Amino acid sequence: MIIPSRLGSHRLPGKPLAEICGEAMIVHVWRAGAVAAERMSGEAGGCMVVVAGDDAEIIRVIEDAGGVGVLTREGHASGTDRIFEALERIDSSRRYGIIVNLQGDMPDFPPEGLSQVVDVLVRDGSADIATLVGSIRNEQEASDRHVVKAVLGEWQDGIAEAVDFTRAPAKWEEGGVSGPFYHHVGIYAYRRPSLERFVSMEPSEREVSEGLEQLRALDSGMKICAAMLEDVPVGVDTPEDLEQARERFLMKT
Repeated sequence: MIIPSRLGSHRLPGKPLAEICGEAMIVHVWRAGAVAAERMSGEAGGCMVVVAGDDAEIIRVIEDAGGVGVLTREGHASGTDRIFEALERIDSSRRYGIIVNLQGDMPDFPPEGLSQVVDVLVRDGSADIATLVGSIRNEQEASDRHVVKAVLGEWQDGIAEAVDFTRAPAKWEEGGVSGPFYHHVGIYAYRRPSLERFVSMEPSEREVSEGLEQLRALDSGMKICAAMLEDVPVGVDTPEDLEQARERFLMKT
């Protein structure tokens, strides 16, 4: 499991180091990963959690918390490119066959969601990439272009294949969203050969247009499957999001 973390953010500079209840946000994300790894440690090959950061301060706070950090180069086009650099450096022997990419801006990500996304690849042998989705809960969420929507096919045994991803508003009707639209949650599990193929490809036209790297996979014929997460974690992208996250954590203490 690798958590990419970039210090620069247009809407919230220094985001990974933003304090939430006395700890940097990236530490909260790492801890969720560590809890999930402990639960999955009985599986073949075990589980390792690494933060791939572009700044020495990110690595320092993770190591001070007891975690493992890898300092990666600046300028990666995506978090996927960053986790691949870290993977090549920490696992040159190719011990790990499934790599989870957890975004570093969801401090209250539920640990059970991490094992859930891995389980999609375990149960569907034809899937290249697994991800998670949740229900769209209100009209504001449906219309928000910052909320990425996954368009899914038919559900079978708790898994659905992704048909498309979009930032376009979903049509809200009384009682919910019309059509097969879901709130996409920013986590992926890759089979290692699929990750290697993904980072070797040039971005597709739709990826560049929408700003969604998962479209590169779909446009190249890769299969992405999703499972449903009951409670969608809230990403932190703005100062307002950060204050809301602090309030949620305070309520838990």
